[in-house]
Amino acid sequence: MGCPCEELNGDDAPQFPSCIDWIARNQLPDGSWGDDMFFLVQDRIINTLACIIALKSWDVHDYAFKKVYHSSPKICGGVPREAVHAVPTTFLLSLEGMPGLDWKMLRKLQCPDGSFMSSPAPTAYALMQTGDPKCFEFLDRLVGKYNGSVPFVYPIEMFERLWIVDRLERLGISRYFKSEIEDYLEYVYRHWSDEGLSFTKGCPVKDIDDTAMGFRLLRLHGYPASPCAFKRFENDGQFVCYPRQSNQSVSAMYNLYRAADQASFPGDGHVLGRARSYSRAFLRERRASDQLNDKWIISEGLPGEVMYGLDFPWEASLPRIETRIMNLISNDAYLKAAKADFSNFQRLCRLEWLSLKRWCDENNLEMYGVTPQSALRSYFLAAASIFEPGRAAERLGWARAAVLAEAISGCLLMSSNTHDDRTVTAEWLIDEFVNSDDEKPASGGGKKNSQVTSSLAYALRDLIDIHASDDASVADCLRGAWKEWFMAWTKTEREGPRSADTALLLVRTVEICSGRHHSTEQDLKLLPDYSKLEQLTRSICCRLATEAPALTGENMDKIDELDRNVGFEMQELAQCVFQSCSSINRVTRQTFLHVTKRYYYVALCSPETIEHHISKVIFEDVV
Repeated sequence: MGCPCEELNGDDAPQFPSCIDWIARNQLPDGSWGDDMFFLVQDRIINTLACIIALKSWDVHDYAFKKVYHSSPKICGGVPREAVHAVPTTFLLSLEGMPGLDWKMLRKLQCPDGSFMSSPAPTAYALMQTGDPKCFEFLDRLVGKYNGSVPFVYPIEMFERLWIVDRLERLGISRYFKSEIEDYLEYVYRHWSDEGLSFTKGCPVKDIDDTAMGFRLLRLHGYPASPCAFKRFENDGQFVCYPRQSNQSVSAMYNLYRAADQASFPGDGHVLGRARSYSRAFLRERRASDQLNDKWIISEGLPGEVMYGLDFPWEASLPRIETRIMNLISNDAYLKAAKADFSNFQRLCRLEWLSLKRWCDENNLEMYGVTPQSALRSYFLAAASIFEPGRAAERLGWARAAVLAEAISGCLLMSSNTHDDRTVTAEWLIDEFVNSDDEKPASGGGKKNSQVTSSLAYALRDLIDIHASDDASVADCLRGAWKEWFMAWTKTEREGPRSADTALLLVRTVEICSGRHHSTEQDLKLLPDYSKLEQLTRSICCRLATEAPALTGENMDKIDELDRNVGFEMQELAQCVFQSCSSINRVTRQTFLHVTKRYYYVALCSPETIEHHISKVIFEDVV
């Protein structure tokens, strides 16, 4: 709170009198010192004792003692001296409580800016003991900057950059700050090493919290960060935030879990696997014992956020769901902007859903098994993944394709009991789709199959007309995607491959509707990286569709089973999306991931959970 020390010229007066005045001005009404917005007994006791010592040392501001009955300084003990002097550790933050230090040895651990651990308190104590001018320069600069008060540590520019990027992305408003985020991550990458990161570039003590956050963000933005940094935080099967820590931090382990869960790629070795297993087991154990509060972060939202992360691993977490449940934000400006953005998203969703519902009604899709609930679910899965206001065509293209694929699949499955008959029906539908005129079929009369296929073929032509907007090349690409999907129906009788083909249909529809894809569609298919994305998406979605009906037990058991079935391929897909240097558009690569995560989410979640998310994301107003 303040760092008064004796004047360097020998006068019996504080070197920084503005600190003493600040302490007196900021005493709370009950006589204590500490956070006035949140009461925590440890915070109040430690800060009050520190302020009493500072005031009593100079025998000033006697009125401040009237509300305080008793105090005594707390002296740190039991700290191994060799650990303090030999290498940089967090013990450097507590030097003022350790008499008899060897300052000649300690000066080797001093930061380049003259501080110890970038913290005013131990630096002030070092100044008192040694008169080191570098310590004075650090303190003088800081006291002047903050007008008598000083933060616990300064600077924290690495921490600030990392957590700003993380919060903006999870709030869904990072698209407004693309250049700033790029600059921030360039700064982080310049200071990344196999030693890891700290809260500031000059601090010699690295921590797993900043390292995990930096590693995850760098990798997900295409930077080649190595996981070797995590080896230095592993000890006897455990991962620690700092060497010699006294107890574990929930928030640090949560960030380690997020890094190992989201940014593990094939070829990383085993350290990230061990980090993921350890952090997940630790968090699950804390959750089971209702001990998810943290030793550092005072937030009501932390337990809920950790529980969401455990219940919905990254592979099954859709962006808009995560934003909706996020409650770990203390920045009012960010929160206000995110709420306004999400409210606008909800307004657009409700309008788009009405448009989709009207389209389903106009094409009589309920006749083919498409219920309002299933159509809403298809729209929600698209909107929860692709949520930006300017991407409505992609959302609705995805949703209409999913709805119509459901209707046609139902029609083909009901058409006959034999694969050969379904093949005939599929070929008949293709013929209707390609060769029939655009006149909407009249209801009633004619052969059953003829009526059904004509009606569905009309709906498909209507879908293409809506999204092509008289652009012949877009229409041709959409027809080609649907023909390929139809032909796949004639080659298999199993649900898994059909779901995989539908997943690729959704990817192609999104890309064609976006305008990124249609002019070079055939060229893309010749690229090895594009073929790899298609192969992984097909394989993962096929496995998910095949295995999901057999999943039983608790949610954690389902997560573990899905991880065993498709975990490695999901890592491969993530590597292709985030670390590829190919000429394929990054957003195009992300479309494959969006669609694959949609299948993972559906495989994991119960219908009740999905309905709850639909209500929260689309229909419950943000307040």
